[in-house]
Amino acid sequence: MFKNKLLVFCLLSLFTKTYAQQKDTILLMNGNMVVEKVIDTLIGAVTIFDPQKPTEKLHYEYDEIYCVKYASGFKDYYYTQDTLKGNYFTREEMEYYMYGERDARKGFKARGALIGSGLVGAASGGLGLFFAPIFPFGYMGLSGITKVKIKHSTISNPNYIDHDAYILGYERVSRSKRRIQSLIGGTIGLAVGYGLYFGVLKNNLPSTLKLRF
Repeated sequence: MFKNKLLVFCLLSLFTKTYAQQKDTILLMNGNMVVEKVIDTLIGAVTIFDPQKPTEKLHYEYDEIYCVKYASGFKDYYYTQDTLKGNYFTREEMEYYMYGERDARKGFKARGALIGSGLVGAASGGLGLFFAPIFPFGYMGLSGITKVKIKHSTISNPNYIDHDAYILGYERVSRSKRRIQSLIGGTIGLAVGYGLYFGVLKNNLPSTLKLRF
């Protein structure tokens, strides 16, 4: 009798421990995922313990969340199609859109924008042009509208590319990364170019290229 009770107690303890270790998945509207046990869904937010600071709590407002996938398998959706709120995608389309954002955030490298704007900034700054900043900032503007090439190596699932919403999400993040890298590269390039101009080139350039400050 004692052995049976001990066995039941051990099984219950194991079940309780396993359940406590199960974590839920919060899929955010920006495509990021947070894997942590949900402890509350009241007062307009989903609450979890902060993984970095276990004694503190994190709150995600409903508008930030696409859905919560509970460890039990149940999905609770917070996103709904509502044009008045700017939610033009259907629930399925929105999910693919977020997949595109996530893949671009992880896999898209805007090195071309960084290098290109850096060279433009260095060239215009090296000539000592007063309006030199126009060129790298113009480059940044163009980098945000040119076509984005999606490399298959950056796609987490080959079937995603068949969905327009996925492509739109991928392009949005990619163009944003291009603009940021262009800004960084252009700023560095200008600093290097102006440094060369005032330190070395100012007195050696043909008079037709010199600009009086």
